[in-house]
Amino acid sequence: MRKPIFDLQGKTALVTGAASGIGLAIATLFARQGAFVYLTDINPDNGEQAAEEIRKEGFQAKFFQLNVADEKAVQVLAENLKSEHHLPDILVNNAGIGFVGTMLETTVEDLDRLYQVNVRGVFNLCKAFLPEMVARKAGNIINIASIGGIQAVLERMAYCTTKFAVVGITKSLAIDHAKQGIRVNAICPGRVETPFVKMRLKEYPDPEKAYQEMSATQPLGRMAMPEEVASVALFLASEASSFVTGSCQMVDGGWSAG
Repeated sequence: MRKPIFDLQGKTALVTGAASGIGLAIATLFARQGAFVYLTDINPDNGEQAAEEIRKEGFQAKFFQLNVADEKAVQVLAENLKSEHHLPDILVNNAGIGFVGTMLETTVEDLDRLYQVNVRGVFNLCKAFLPEMVARKAGNIINIASIGGIQAVLERMAYCTTKFAVVGITKSLAIDHAKQGIRVNAICPGRVETPFVKMRLKEYPDPEKAYQEMSATQPLGRMAMPEEVASVALFLASEASSFVTGSCQMVDGGWSAG
């Protein structure tokens, strides 16, 4: 009997930046669909709590603290997972940081900081886990990019630069490793109502006005919820998307259509 199309039973997934927001929503949904999920995040307290909440629901999850920009730490994680015989079938590169500013307001240090996490982080994780996927001739990589990886966003020069790079990595890996059974796709969200966004809104003189202005950027008239991005990740992680690779799945409420 054929398994349900979105079933992840028997799969192992690794989700970076999984302590909150989009990463947590993806990790939780994957676990509910039967996957053994490794959550990683730079924040150990929130990460441990997130994994515990998933286990309380009766699903499988384990947390590792990780700075994705630290190549050696990523390699150590890969060795740990190999020793546990749980190398990921599905890798979700979600960890990322942002910065608001034009070129004139962006320092070299700002750009380097974003590059280390948003680009090198993706590179480090793929470099660590892709060889085993190639050896198995099976693997699924999902990179969380952004609408800012498809088109320019006002006053987000450094962020857009790094997210365009994530899209480039995605497409390059998809072509290079298609014949080895590896699928690689990107998700490009618009504005998403995450704890990070809520925190940043408090910095504006009028948070409610800022919220409405950000929501209005998207033709649907609101921000996405993390769970709405997670559902697209589940599609890409499952057999439902078995002929999809090298794609950029837009989850932007119509923003990019304008």
